Amino acid sequence: MTYRVENSWSPEPAPGGMLTISLFNLSEAPLAGFTLSYTAITRVMPDAPAPENAVFLKRDANYHRFAPPEGLSVPPGGSWTFRAAGLNRAPLHRGDGVKSAYVTLASGDHIDAEVGDLMRGSDRPEEPPARLPEGRLEHPFALVPWPARLDLVAGDTPLALVPAEDSSAEDTAALAAAGALQRRLFPAARAAVSLAPQPGTRRIAFARDPALAPGAYRLNFAAAICLESADAEGRRHGLVALVQFLHGATAQPETFRFPATGVIEDAPRYAWRGCHLDVCRHFWPAQDVRRFLDILGWYRLNIFHWHLTDDEGWRFEVPGLPSLTTIGATRGADGPLLPQLGDPAASRTQFYTTEELRALVAHAASLGIEVVPEIDIPGHSTAMLAALPHLVDPDEPPSYSSVQGYVNNALNPAIEATYEALGLVFDAMVAVFPSRHIHIGGDEVARDSWMASPLARALMEREGLRGTFELQSYFLRRVKDMLTARDRVLVGWNEVAHGGGVPAKDTLLMAWE
Repeated sequence: MTYRVENSWSPEPAPGGMLTISLFNLSEAPLAGFTLSYTAITRVMPDAPAPENAVFLKRDANYHRFAPPEGLSVPPGGSWTFRAAGLNRAPLHRGDGVKSAYVTLASGDHIDAEVGDLMRGSDRPEEPPARLPEGRLEHPFALVPWPARLDLVAGDTPLALVPAEDSSAEDTAALAAAGALQRRLFPAARAAVSLAPQPGTRRIAFARDPALAPGAYRLNFAAAICLESADAEGRRHGLVALVQFLHGATAQPETFRFPATGVIEDAPRYAWRGCHLDVCRHFWPAQDVRRFLDILGWYRLNIFHWHLTDDEGWRFEVPGLPSLTTIGATRGADGPLLPQLGDPAASRTQFYTTEELRALVAHAASLGIEVVPEIDIPGHSTAMLAALPHLVDPDEPPSYSSVQGYVNNALNPAIEATYEALGLVFDAMVAVFPSRHIHIGGDEVARDSWMASPLARALMEREGLRGTFELQSYFLRRVKDMLTARDRVLVGWNEVAHGGGVPAKDTLLMAWE
């Protein structure tokens, strides 16, 4: 360890308070002619007052760079402390302070610094965290989500679940798949499924009931267990429920039991049971996404909304646009995309290959999960614009900033090459993702976006458009036409409706605010 950063927060001056940041020199040499860069979600705003004992050099979203006063030298064992007010908000917890930091020496070399937790810099004692209620167990069964109807009597826990002798190959394979899901999620647990009957196991018989709703199942518990369903989805839901029962009873026998007799009836209350994962701010390797899909399958969720592009990074390959991953997927101290949200100084390129995408989509399908990919446009496009600079109006000055602090971060609707690039992107997505739904974001476009772009102004005059959001509507209508031509449905956040929006047919809006 050569350098260490400590940070604290005090509530004055209101409303955001003040950060106090100290850099400790733990090396054996004096430190002079340096700068300190750090990432923090508690951001110093552009109109903040000048910091105490430092020079504020740059902020790019969560990235900050400060220099000491001219001539300052930090001796071995010494420290430099400065204070910065004008914060975007008060931090909510210890993780809202400095998340990563590095020192840039006079030579240009970058040295990562250790970082301490954010402390409260006041005499007022910290309040203990709120405790969650422990809850009260009414039925001793480990099942999530809870079914629509449950009438069970608890009994002994079987050694394993096995298929009945007359089970079809398809039913047996479905049971094995449910058991494999448990083994992947809980590799140290006792296996809930066996295909070889032994004393102490419980048999599962399979039956079809076409009167049941799609995805529904019925479980009748007796000497054997009968699983009734109308389709493969309902069968899978029932099998995962059985595996959950046995896993809970085995892992926590003091709390949970396995049913001896009774019945369960359940069906999906919602056709769209989704979960959103952002891999742009924090990248998840393919094996972690695979485990995340397993967790969704365990809880019977059926939509994986995969946020694949944002200001902070572009995360998938596009044939014909290699710079999207060589540049747009790279963050580092010396590149166009600076470290964010806990990144070190060293460059890291992180994205999914086409082969990884196909494998994850196939794995999701095996769990009954539809993958809905998202590219966030026209805003949130810093990474795409860094990778494809020909999509920028060269005569547009820095003129607007997103709520996260990214300057001029929206694709320009007046540049025809924008649509050519998006055509390649959509072709790549259609080739990998079978879902008819493609999410295009459409959120958080700054209110004055493009107003200083001569190209955008000329387009507005030709088309009779007024302001940012009518220009956004023009852009999104063209995007929708591109998706319609590829037999895809446009999905977007609620701001897609701004400025006149897009045609309602084959459009799905999601509200996030």
